[in-house]
Amino acid sequence: MYHGRPLVGFGAAKNHCSFYLMSSSIIPKLARARTGKLKGYDVSGATVHFTLDKPLLATLVTKLVKERITENEKRTKK
Repeated sequence: MYHGRPLVGFGAAKNHCSFYLMSSSIIPKLARARTGKLKGYDVSGATVHFTLDKPLLATLVTKLVKERITENEKRTKK
């Protein structure tokens, strides 16, 4: 929780892991920016799926968490 709202989460299944963004606006925003940071990962809504063979890059996790922090702060100010 950050500012009273969920920030991010992780999940693990038998064949993959998931990074939950708790927001459906961040992934489309990155896709529009055409940064390619999500290339090679399965994406569904507000979730990025990955495997132990291809873990999420630390720089990507940092960017996604910072985006969520910013989003939570903006929502708190309203």
